[in-house]
Amino acid sequence: MAGTEFELSLRSLYSPPLTAVRIDVPELGWLMVDGAGAPTEDAAAPTTAFQQAIGVLYPLAYTLKFMMKRELGVNPRVMPLEALWDAGEAGILDSSLAPAEWRWRAMIVQPPEVTPERFERARDEVARKRPNALLERVRFERWAEGPCVQILHVGPYAAERPTIEALLAFAAAEGLAPRGPHHEIYLGDPRLAAPERLRTILRQGVQPAGARALVPVGAAR
Repeated sequence: MAGTEFELSLRSLYSPPLTAVRIDVPELGWLMVDGAGAPTEDAAAPTTAFQQAIGVLYPLAYTLKFMMKRELGVNPRVMPLEALWDAGEAGILDSSLAPAEWRWRAMIVQPPEVTPERFERARDEVARKRPNALLERVRFERWAEGPCVQILHVGPYAAERPTIEALLAFAAAEGLAPRGPHHEIYLGDPRLAAPERLRTILRQGVQPAGARALVPVGAAR
């Protein structure tokens, strides 16, 4: 499957409406790195662990892109940054949870041409050009998120709460309960776009209401 075909196959997953919908996310390959703490900087941490993770994921993703173009003649688009946010039993809407307690998994989905062997070669190449100890924590993993609900949020990240509440209300009306961590897909770049124009996909794994709870897949390893 060429890059363009792959992107088309993901259209329903990455182009949601402003109203909540149900989806089923198949098994896909991902670049992943786990960590903990708030995503944005503060006086105590001018560069957060989450920002450092972004700084290794994108060089890997672009190295893989150019590797596939060179070796296979395909030119896949680098997909957006995503993150799983695990607040444990407190839930993502519990404002009492301190940012230092947040656990996350930063990740970028990969086309089917990416294999464990290509990933290792790409990581070695990035390590030679841009040494970074965090590279050793990045992994390539296949993961099927399964049944989910999702919605498009337009506006600042700090204003997501009403959209998340609408998403969870939709799930409840469908007879579904949250399963696993809160998932965000960042379609906008906060460095370039005004906060009110940022676009973020909010996704939540679900299961039938009353089903046995599953272990959150977004917990940091």
